Amino acid sequence: MRQYQYLNEYADFMLEDPELTSYLYFPIANENGVMASVTPSLHGDNKMGQNTFLLAPVSAEELHTSKASRNFWFDVEGRKPWSVVGNSSDQQANLFQEEKEKTYLRAGVMWQEVERISETYGLTAKVLSLVPASGETVELMRVTIQNIGSDNITFTPIVAIPLYARSADNYRDHRHVTSLLHRIHTTEYGVIVNPTLTFDERGHKKNEVIYGVFGSTGESNPPVSFYPTVEDFIGEGGSFEQPRALYAKDTVPVLAGETMAGYEVLGGLVFEKLTLRVGEERTYLVAMGYGNSEENFKKEAFKFLSSKAFEDILLYTKNYWNQKINIHYHTGNQDFDHFMHWVNFQPMLRRIYGCSFLPHHDYGKGGRGWRDLWQDCLALLMMNPSGVRGMLQDNFSGIRMDGTNATIIGAKQGEFIADRNNITRVWMDHGVWPLFTTDLYIKHSGDLNFLLVEATYFKDMQAVRGEEKDTQYNDGLGKRVRTVEGEEYQGTILEHLLLQNLTAFYDVGEHNHIRLRGADWNDALDMAKERGESVAFTAAYALNLTTLAQLLEKLEESGVTSILLAKEMELLFTEDITCYSDIKRKKEILYTYCKQVKETVSGHKEEVLVSDLVCNLKNKSEWIKEHIRSEEWLTNAEGFHWFNGYYDNHGQRVEGDFAQGVRMMLTSQVFTIMSGVATKDQVKDVIRAADHYLYEAKMGGYRLNTDFGEVKLDLGRMFGFAYGQKENGAVFCHMAIMYSNALYQRGFAKEGYHVIDSLFKHCNNFDVSRIYPGIPEYIGENGRGLYHYLTGSASWLLLTVLTEMFGIKGRLGDLYFEPKLLLEQFRQDGTAKVEFIFADKSFEVTYQNSKKMDVTEYQVAGIILDGMHYKSQDLACIRRSDILELSDHQKHFITIILS
Repeated sequence: MRQYQYLNEYADFMLEDPELTSYLYFPIANENGVMASVTPSLHGDNKMGQNTFLLAPVSAEELHTSKASRNFWFDVEGRKPWSVVGNSSDQQANLFQEEKEKTYLRAGVMWQEVERISETYGLTAKVLSLVPASGETVELMRVTIQNIGSDNITFTPIVAIPLYARSADNYRDHRHVTSLLHRIHTTEYGVIVNPTLTFDERGHKKNEVIYGVFGSTGESNPPVSFYPTVEDFIGEGGSFEQPRALYAKDTVPVLAGETMAGYEVLGGLVFEKLTLRVGEERTYLVAMGYGNSEENFKKEAFKFLSSKAFEDILLYTKNYWNQKINIHYHTGNQDFDHFMHWVNFQPMLRRIYGCSFLPHHDYGKGGRGWRDLWQDCLALLMMNPSGVRGMLQDNFSGIRMDGTNATIIGAKQGEFIADRNNITRVWMDHGVWPLFTTDLYIKHSGDLNFLLVEATYFKDMQAVRGEEKDTQYNDGLGKRVRTVEGEEYQGTILEHLLLQNLTAFYDVGEHNHIRLRGADWNDALDMAKERGESVAFTAAYALNLTTLAQLLEKLEESGVTSILLAKEMELLFTEDITCYSDIKRKKEILYTYCKQVKETVSGHKEEVLVSDLVCNLKNKSEWIKEHIRSEEWLTNAEGFHWFNGYYDNHGQRVEGDFAQGVRMMLTSQVFTIMSGVATKDQVKDVIRAADHYLYEAKMGGYRLNTDFGEVKLDLGRMFGFAYGQKENGAVFCHMAIMYSNALYQRGFAKEGYHVIDSLFKHCNNFDVSRIYPGIPEYIGENGRGLYHYLTGSASWLLLTVLTEMFGIKGRLGDLYFEPKLLLEQFRQDGTAKVEFIFADKSFEVTYQNSKKMDVTEYQVAGIILDGMHYKSQDLACIRRSDILELSDHQKHFITIILS
């Protein structure tokens, strides 16, 4: 059994023979735009965006089909050349033989080191890779070689890193033509390429990015010569795994000061030949990256071309990222605690890489989507709450007046871009997520006044919830909704939230559930836009309407008795409950409203009583819940019960008994449970059905759906995927974690824990999951974790473990404790600990379960804060006023007595 081992409290880990597992890659990046992936054999890519790739873009398959890698050769005298990263044809030939070299991978947050031991050569090499957390636009390599044999060894060290130096658009299209743009020259320390132009979707433009590879010995001595082009290095008939320059030795490297143009570039650096005595070691340093000028790149690279400078930046980078991860768990299972360390890190990667830019992520050209903006903020609220308020406010500017939103997110915070080519894109779930995140923010901060802050609205040609175009739209006005007088219109955050959720209430299909349109959270349910409906997200909107009512009640308690809302919205607050069942009338109300705001708005606002609004929202929410309970509760032939969650493009119910077999979808159960649509007894029935039809132990948990047995073209492309892969029946971690969260919220802690524990045990078993620590997007039919690192699953798992499992909750700014830890999760001494940030204060909470009680047996009996018994009317709460009086400069220790 091959398994990684955790090495320390920071969850650094070691894996033996990592190259014997395919598809492994590791992220190394910084917050200044450098995004790289690196495999155990140093394949992978490096880029700063879709149009700025230093190393050629790679998919997951190209990690093992491509011969191009970051390579470092030792041309050993009297022997064949040796690759310190295992990328020679001879090493590849011995990969599954007894002669295979022993390798060890050690990695921590944003750094990787691979050690290779060759008994044949009598050499051991360690290659450490990182991107400086200090922000320089370079990737660094440190190669340490040691003679472990019995004889002195003479060799010439040679760096060989192919540089791509252009847009990913040119990987296939115009690959050769764009190489003709390259202007290459050698300098004292390396190879520089300055393409004359860029060919990509932006058109032909003057290039403004310099690419390069510099290197030195540990004593800062430069290379002695260079191989600046791929063609000269690999030679006729050669390859990156058997370059002619090293094997045939019929190519002479060039000196510094040479220029050439029109070729594929190689960062080929030749160091001085040396003899390594027995037991002796040498270090070589490499910096590859970007600059806006040659001088700028030199400045960035030279900082790290000494052993001391490299060691300093390694320690700085390790400390920087480990300090960023400020939530830590201490349970009876240390492996789980370490696993969660990596999960807590994953949302940071999402903010850097977006949904793309790692080998498994074929989500187009980078960036994040609307849903990601809000779900990633869930983790940010837990780990770094300062600054979140402004981010949330800016994000609201992506909402249109018809309740839909922009789908292309700009590079800057609060920047939204009109859809390319005016393509209509409407995801009916998008209105759900802003309130989820805003509600969490208010619970933790107590900042009810945030609801009354004003924000702009997004404007483009798309109108009437994607049904029509605004032919009068003028892009030059700044993508903002304007009044009839031409002034920029603003509404409160509350108005934005009401618009999203009320328009969804009226936007229904023939069964009086929200129209599925182009997709819901599952983008692969994309083929039912005419007659499809989502019962699942209708339930989610019911939850949101209740949440809005509760927030308004709190506002009223604080003294806000009325609010101003856009005059056009008056239609959406109809008091006639009979219209809720009248599908035709609901559509008319929505259409009339959308037409009023299609081009401009009046700018006039009406005063609305908060008490009236609360009543209106509650009535709508309760109507939805009763409608779903009465119309969508299923009982099948085997006696199982669950909720139908969708209607297809023929207007037919999707779940239940069919000729092809039983059809059940996890999403349908998640939102009916989470929203309170499902009664307590119905939750029990759903659990029983999910355990029977969806749970798959060999895949780590609950499948997203049963096998529908057909390519269901009237619902979505997901059914074209092989069953057990991605959205079609894989264990889709995002929805599985949300299922756990819903169960915890409804009081089913053991069942909620079972979901998380199953996923953890599977992911932590390297033999079957084949991934480094952390949670992937999904687990495939063969048990392999796929689309690792960049997944909303991590934010939801962090949120669920902290707020539900450990019960660390905010209640309008107060710190509330509602633990749901099972007995097996406590350590032998009856304690479980969690470290976290709340109200910008650092806390360590210890739950003391000295009587060894299980989750259904204990409750909070007392609080000790910094050694003193804390007195409060609510035994499970620390008031915000008391929290704010605590010091900002020290950690505060809380003991929660359970009895």
